[in-house]
Amino acid sequence: MEETALKKKKAKTDLPAQAEKVEKTPVSLSATVYDQKGKESGTVTLPDAVFGLKWNADLVHQVATSMESSARTNVAHTKNRGDVRGGGKKPWQQKGTGRARHGSRRSPLWVGGGVTHGPRNEKNYFRKVNKKMKAKALYTLLSAKFRDGQVLFVDSLKLSEPKAKLGRNTIVAFSKIKGFSDLLSKRKNAAYIAIPEKDQNVSRGLSNFSNMIVDEIRNVSPLHLLKYKYLVIANPTIGLKAIEAKLSK
Repeated sequence: MEETALKKKKAKTDLPAQAEKVEKTPVSLSATVYDQKGKESGTVTLPDAVFGLKWNADLVHQVATSMESSARTNVAHTKNRGDVRGGGKKPWQQKGTGRARHGSRRSPLWVGGGVTHGPRNEKNYFRKVNKKMKAKALYTLLSAKFRDGQVLFVDSLKLSEPKAKLGRNTIVAFSKIKGFSDLLSKRKNAAYIAIPEKDQNVSRGLSNFSNMIVDEIRNVSPLHLLKYKYLVIANPTIGLKAIEAKLSK
């Protein structure tokens, strides 16, 4: 009787462990790939480590604020009481005048005096961000955008000439895809278009549209994904490799 009871108890304790193994089985992610005319041309398998992460607000906030701080340019600069001119002589004697005592005209209390706790251009706003943290924040944002249906995969993006008319025709075709209608109507920060390598025709053909930016996929950062609503990845076979390589650099 005692042996059967122990066997039953052991079987019950093994069930959660088996259930955890089933839950941890990786699920392959896939997305539809479209051509330049906005029609389906196939599918692409996405790495779960890039597009399957949970949302981590603390990590994204820390990386984004640190990157913005590091990119800050010190322009404002005020003079303290040691930088302004004059003030070598005591304005008036300490006692007997009936007025408040003062020792220098360079005091912050005086007009033309120094500024107390004003901005100084020698202040260092640089904030170090570890490479793995930056890559993880990028992958977290990519996962969130993918879940929200804001990532568009295009098999190729080419323009025969660097003309805005050709670029507009391409954006019109993309806007007809379900879920991407804002590409044409959103006035600001509509899309970040990531291409595998520099292409003057594509860059110039889309440069007149102020609501989007064209850049190489290797330059995409968490700040870009936070600023622009949609992410258009041209040639995902090459683009995904470039994104995955950010963690190994």
